[in-house]
Amino acid sequence: MKSLTKLFIPIALETLCYMLAGMVDTMMLSTVGDNAVGAVGTANTYINVFIIMFSIVSSGMIAVMTQYIGAKRIGVAYQARQLGAVLNLVLGVALSGFLFVFSGNVLEIVGVAPLLMDYAKTYLKIVGGFCFVNALIPIFSSYLRAFGYTKQPLIATVLSNVLNLCLNAVFLFVFHSGVAGVAAATVISRFLNLAIVIVASKLLVKADKDPERLGNKEVFAQIIKVGLPSAMETAFYNVAMTLTIRFLNQMDDAGMNVTARSYAAQIANFSYCVGAALAQANAILTGWRIGKGDYAACDKGTKKAACIGICVAAGLEAVFALSSDYLIQIFTDDAEMIALVGKLLAIDIVLEVGRVTNLVFGQALKTSGDALYTTIIAVTFMYLCMVGGTWLFGIHWNLLAVGAYIGLAGDECVRAVFMFLRWQSGKWKTKGFIKQETYQQNKKNGGTVNAKMDACIVSARDSAR
Repeated sequence: MKSLTKLFIPIALETLCYMLAGMVDTMMLSTVGDNAVGAVGTANTYINVFIIMFSIVSSGMIAVMTQYIGAKRIGVAYQARQLGAVLNLVLGVALSGFLFVFSGNVLEIVGVAPLLMDYAKTYLKIVGGFCFVNALIPIFSSYLRAFGYTKQPLIATVLSNVLNLCLNAVFLFVFHSGVAGVAAATVISRFLNLAIVIVASKLLVKADKDPERLGNKEVFAQIIKVGLPSAMETAFYNVAMTLTIRFLNQMDDAGMNVTARSYAAQIANFSYCVGAALAQANAILTGWRIGKGDYAACDKGTKKAACIGICVAAGLEAVFALSSDYLIQIFTDDAEMIALVGKLLAIDIVLEVGRVTNLVFGQALKTSGDALYTTIIAVTFMYLCMVGGTWLFGIHWNLLAVGAYIGLAGDECVRAVFMFLRWQSGKWKTKGFIKQETYQQNKKNGGTVNAKMDACIVSARDSAR
């Protein structure tokens, strides 16, 4: 058992590394040309859509593994990892083959611009053709985190990012391989990441020595119970964000509003990665505590994590908003753009407070097994507030990007209220896998005991007669 801080810091640094790696890739790829940047960004968008399928298993695994680890039944946690690895490998290999063969068809169906097509097809064929690596990395990383080993996934991410940076430089500036070189660098660096987490999980975690196992169907059902709703939530969010961006594109011909949103989002991502890491760290603690049956510590710890997240998010966003004039000059010197992004960052204070609250309580609810509720609430309000609010405030009332951000903030804050109320209700205490299993076993044992007692009573009556 580790503290929130010891879990949070490596996860936060790992999230930050992912974010910075994407920014560095974009900057280096810009030397090839704007079309190359746009094509790779487009290809990655659709790769990420397919990768959602992998999260069905990986997100459900966290809930199952942490609860069984908390209950000191680590053999079942190992079984969940093995089952998740096999399922994701099969799915990943099938998807890799599909994207390698039909990458051009996929891009034509979604209507990629002709100038971007060749670059996007090259990148999607190479990176998509090896996406089975993306399917396995979260399995072994989640396995390590579930046992409290958060530094090893961080080390794997840092080393793979360094390798990716070096290979990008070699392929771009020495071999002049362009997009194909960047794609190759991405694939090679991900293989390194996977190798490190596999070796670390083998050396550090000895759960395979524990002989306890359950039926594979039972473990799979528990994984899907959490994983499927979580993946559906992510898929619906991507669609909602696509619609929101489309509305932003309709606000002006020059693309000023959608660009302002992009600048504000890049700055706010630093606050988001803190909130996301805090939610992940608390989710691990939540699973451990539910497995132990320590609901009081679980409730207290989650509320503490939410309070910390609110303070950090509000503080960071306030600093970003107050220093917006200087921060935005990193991207542009347009006075009108600087003023608009400054307004968005001011609204983002409320947005990030709602988001971190939503993340902490939402992830804790999912880990408890209460994932269906979070998905229903998320899908309902992301379309009512995010999409509907962007149209109402941004287009109908002509507040443009400011109106869109009001809708985005409304979505996060309303969902945060519902997540908190659900947590406060305590219904999540009845959703845990260990408790349900124990209840069923007790019920079964109780039936056996009652039958034996009845037999004894009958025998005693016969003897008395």
